[in-house]
Amino acid sequence: MKKDIHPKYFADAVIKCACGNEIKAGSTREKTEVEICGACHPFFTGKKKVIDTAGRVEKFKQRMAKAKA
Repeated sequence: MKKDIHPKYFADAVIKCACGNEIKAGSTREKTEVEICGACHPFFTGKKKVIDTAGRVEKFKQRMAKAKA
């Protein structure tokens, strides 16, 4: 590697999530803040919900029924 062209590497950089979870990893930034992580993401926690506020699913089903008829 060439000298003086690479950013400084922090082996114990801290990644802090909005939920309070802290992860230590290697990075070129000493501290990083994220909004969501594997500990609080709905996909990984199993608390995934489908929110249908506009009735899109019902509208789709109605259109499919009309197309079949």
